[in-house]
Amino acid sequence: LLSLPLLFSAVSAQQNVEIRYMPFGDSITEIQCWRSKLWNKLQGTEWAKVNFVGSGRVDNNCRDNNYDKDHEGHSGFLAVNIANQNQLEGWLRTNPADVITMHLGTNDIVSGNKQVSEIIAAFTKMVGQMRASNPRMKIIVAQIIPVGFGNYPRIPELNRAIPGWAQQQNKTESPIWVVDQYTGFSGTGDNRDGIHPNDSGDTKMMNVYYPALIQAF
Repeated sequence: LLSLPLLFSAVSAQQNVEIRYMPFGDSITEIQCWRSKLWNKLQGTEWAKVNFVGSGRVDNNCRDNNYDKDHEGHSGFLAVNIANQNQLEGWLRTNPADVITMHLGTNDIVSGNKQVSEIIAAFTKMVGQMRASNPRMKIIVAQIIPVGFGNYPRIPELNRAIPGWAQQQNKTESPIWVVDQYTGFSGTGDNRDGIHPNDSGDTKMMNVYYPALIQAF
């Protein structure tokens, strides 16, 4: 019985710690409303006060002025370039995070013609930078959504490579979860322009991220 007050104090302290969550990626993170949908879904949970962090506040006319718009999405950016230029280091220095979701690789394949091996190497470097910023970083990596035009076999190739890579990179103190944003997502029906999600696509992305984020929080 004497230990109960200490237990309650510990639980109370944990609940008062601010969790910082960074949505990280390209335009599929920057100019999308899945972030708004995610924030609103969290409002009915114990994670309502999770702090979204990042240097950007752009969305796609989500008509929602209440949600936490902070993110680290950068339209047109390639994972390979972000890694080679050490950009994530600076972003995390300015806006430290405890949890990150990463959806990257679309621009590398569609416009950059990068090989899957180059993208995976970039992922490895960025995970190292995340952990240098926070040794207990919780990392959620997305198998990326399909595009609705052209023929890009490297997208499913990248998605097949991600789980094995994540298993190799996983650490108990800094786990990596892989979420499948590809399966069940229509490149034509769930994208407004073939590459950026419409409302149904935003809802699907939010619903895939949500359980992994709850686990990470």
